[in-house]
Amino acid sequence: MSTENVIEAKNLTKKFGDFTAVNKITFNVKQGEIFGFLGANGAGKTTAIKMLIGISSPTSGDANVAGFDIYKNAEYIKKNIGYMSQKFALYDDLTVKENITFYGGIYGLSRKRIKEKRCQLVEELGLQEVTNELVSSLPLGWKQKLAFSVTLLHDPKIIFLDEPTGGVDPITRRQFWEMIYKTANKGTTVFVTTHYMDEAEYCDRVSIMVNGKIEALNTPKELKEQYKVDSMNDVFLKLARG
Repeated sequence: MSTENVIEAKNLTKKFGDFTAVNKITFNVKQGEIFGFLGANGAGKTTAIKMLIGISSPTSGDANVAGFDIYKNAEYIKKNIGYMSQKFALYDDLTVKENITFYGGIYGLSRKRIKEKRCQLVEELGLQEVTNELVSSLPLGWKQKLAFSVTLLHDPKIIFLDEPTGGVDPITRRQFWEMIYKTANKGTTVFVTTHYMDEAEYCDRVSIMVNGKIEALNTPKELKEQYKVDSMNDVFLKLARG
């Protein structure tokens, strides 16, 4: 893991009228780091991510993502990141091949590069026999792994994964995390939210949001020591219950 920061946020805030969804959060994420961004529903995680990826303007505060300012360079940020939402991001009415080709075009890849990437991706995922099948026919686990791979088509510096393993079986979850490790080992930063506290153990560092604020940020090991508990689930419960 590099010492270079690829995400820097300072006092980042988002208000909706009188409601403060994200309240002056400050943190940084390093190149090649697997950074867990945790919190209960409504804690402000998704709102924070939307600001970082350039699709929502902050009320106040500053942030720099992949070397670009979120106020001035939102379009450059979008070109240098990958994003996988918690809702399945691919098109069910397109085939595996068509989805890869479509997203390759959106990311601005040449036809030659799209073909190279498509062949590589299909082989890595073992999808040779279903390349021309509709994505709707794939099991959920395969859909999620395909969606993850598509976020990497344009070799982004950072990928944002919003609850990527929701609803999949334990074996597929483990396979998915193996893909995350492989990606991070190549130097790509992985910014991931999850509801599964055992997955927090797999992250290099973890932040935990409560009511719009980051209440804890450290390695899983150090957080467990700090709160004198045996699991990240217990850390989360202590913070969520105040």
